[in-house]
Amino acid sequence: MTFYAYPFPHRMARRWMAAAEPSQSARFLAVNIRDEGEAYLLTALAPGLKADDLNVQVLEDVVSIEGQFPEDENEYLLQELPGGSFRRELRLPSALEAEKVEAKIEDGVLNLRLPKAESARPRKINVTVKQFIR
Repeated sequence: MTFYAYPFPHRMARRWMAAAEPSQSARFLAVNIRDEGEAYLLTALAPGLKADDLNVQVLEDVVSIEGQFPEDENEYLLQELPGGSFRRELRLPSALEAEKVEAKIEDGVLNLRLPKAESARPRKINVTVKQFIR
């Protein structure tokens, strides 16, 4: 983005910004994913969204989150808040148990608890020692 040191006519700036393609980053769902041993915890920023605005799907090791940010018809000089539809697919390192996924949204933050499939969970293996008597 270019900032001008001299006055830039607002009408020209509005026309120029209206003609520009909407930024893909404006509709990007920012996430954090943490491995907690038996499950992954996914946190996503979803400002202005409610549970009904989101569609979360899990298939094997892929989590898909899609939804629609509220769109605002007002005219802005600078608009960084997201608007419009989005879709985010994330592939995790191991398979998930889709039927045990827990999701909640609170204060514009989506939290997903994604349990790993039983075959992907770490297991403790006991090792026994045999002593030979001579």
